[in-house]
Amino acid sequence: MIIGDGCPALFTTQASTKVYKSTGSECSVQGGSLLAVVPHPVTCFSTARYSQSQVFRISSDSNLLVVDWFTSGRRESGEWWDFGPYKSRLLEQGGGTSSIAERMQAYQVIAMVVLIGPKLRHIQGQLQEDMKKLMSRCIRKSSHAGGPYSNPRAKYVPEKPPLIASCSSFVPKVVRVVVRKAALTTDSVYEFLRLHLADMEPLLGAPIYG
Repeated sequence: MIIGDGCPALFTTQASTKVYKSTGSECSVQGGSLLAVVPHPVTCFSTARYSQSQVFRISSDSNLLVVDWFTSGRRESGEWWDFGPYKSRLLEQGGGTSSIAERMQAYQVIAMVVLIGPKLRHIQGQLQEDMKKLMSRCIRKSSHAGGPYSNPRAKYVPEKPPLIASCSSFVPKVVRVVVRKAALTTDSVYEFLRLHLADMEPLLGAPIYG
């Protein structure tokens, strides 16, 4: 697939991502163009095995937004982190002596957001600032959860923040910002994406997860 010079393109899905047989594909994002790949999350059935590779060829003035995320499974059916290996160019889960359910504890969703290109620079900067404030609030809330008047004999169990996130910036030839996120609910990730990617609408002509 080729996104021509100066063209915007938005790719999304109607609901949770369904996985079918594929021979693989690559995408070329040409100069001055903008590609936003914002699917709904992948939801694996019990014992499912999943592997994907997303390849994007970009130039120094290409612009790219990629959201790659998956949930703990069909929890309403009793399936909770019950699938097999999950591998992705952007996310990889597997290995270790403990199960993924033990490692993830109460967290239900893992997401990664990648923003590349000069057209997205203002969104990158704002997202980095918002992430600093967001995680600072979560850390302060968790550290004060016991309170000054709590029972000193009671065992202190730190409160789990509703989300855990990190934001990294890389500057080789093109500025790249990568956000990684774990959350207790799928809805909280939708809310996060709608809020922090709202400025994509003028560039794409449509809201993200609207």
